[in-house]
Amino acid sequence: MIVVMKAGSTEEQIIHVQKTIRELGFKDHRIHGEERTVVAVLGHVYPELIDELGSIEGVDSVVRISKPFKLASREVHPHNTIVKIGNLSIGDGSVCFMAGPCSVDSEENVIEAARAVKAAGGHMLRGGAFKPRSSPYAFRGHGEKGLHILATARQETGLPIITEVMDARDVDMVAQHADVLQIGARNMQNFTLLDEVGKAGRPVMLKRGLSGTIEEWLLAAEYILSHGNRDVILCERGIRTFETATRNTFDVNAIPLVKKLSHLPVIGDPSHATGKWYLVEPVGLAAVAAGADGLIIEVHPNPDHALSDGAQSLTPENFQKLTDKVARVAEALGRPLAQPAVAEVTAKRKAS
Repeated sequence: MIVVMKAGSTEEQIIHVQKTIRELGFKDHRIHGEERTVVAVLGHVYPELIDELGSIEGVDSVVRISKPFKLASREVHPHNTIVKIGNLSIGDGSVCFMAGPCSVDSEENVIEAARAVKAAGGHMLRGGAFKPRSSPYAFRGHGEKGLHILATARQETGLPIITEVMDARDVDMVAQHADVLQIGARNMQNFTLLDEVGKAGRPVMLKRGLSGTIEEWLLAAEYILSHGNRDVILCERGIRTFETATRNTFDVNAIPLVKKLSHLPVIGDPSHATGKWYLVEPVGLAAVAAGADGLIIEVHPNPDHALSDGAQSLTPENFQKLTDKVARVAEALGRPLAQPAVAEVTAKRKAS
């Protein structure tokens, strides 16, 4: 349910509406539009609430929301959310690149990859310090040491960092080093973890689960949004189907559909979707053509020796070819590439 305030309603009237919503046992969320302010009512509402809130001075109308996800819905928030990471804007119509090794292995490899990503026009450095693996005997990341390696690469190149957090107990530690917290596919419905990243004060990228429906995906985003974190990015990374020729099946129609249903930006992950390096480029181009706000790509200076996902990792040369082709596709669609990013996580950490 949303309460639409009249044009020219006063701050006191808006605050009174919010106070009334809380007194009735609901949560509220204020949204400033170009002309009017809307207050979302969160919780299990009842029909009589329309009249109760509609009679308050300054209220223009009260509207029921049909979607189970409220804060993520375009019904509540009709304008695109733009997530700012330093000077990088995601969701403003431009196309960005997040790229780097699947897992942080050595400092030398990570810095070499970061330099290559920046040289090819990349905007953010990705890399896993903590890695969820199907086998407990596989390399599962360097943990906190890996975070320090990523921080060194950021200092070297100026690229902001996106890295996965797997455990609610590690959120504060990862947030001290990362510009963006990533929730992996296996944790899409780890609600305790979603609650914690919602409180962390960092932008969050939420990957779609292995078998997650679009509604489940957006409801997972709702957990993060409900804690006051409005900087949520969605990531389509392929879903599990009967097909075994590729790692997953990239659901390209999910991108325009989700952008129709939600105001949140959407990133495409052709690396995890395909599992094969030679499919990353064509699927990445399809994602951008479908409206993705960017791509997250695995890049390693020597994929044959990568500690995880070498088969789907691009060499720096192939990543350069991809960014060049994406630029041409984006130009044909009237979309620019995002401006080069500059990390600001240190300043944010000092201010928090």
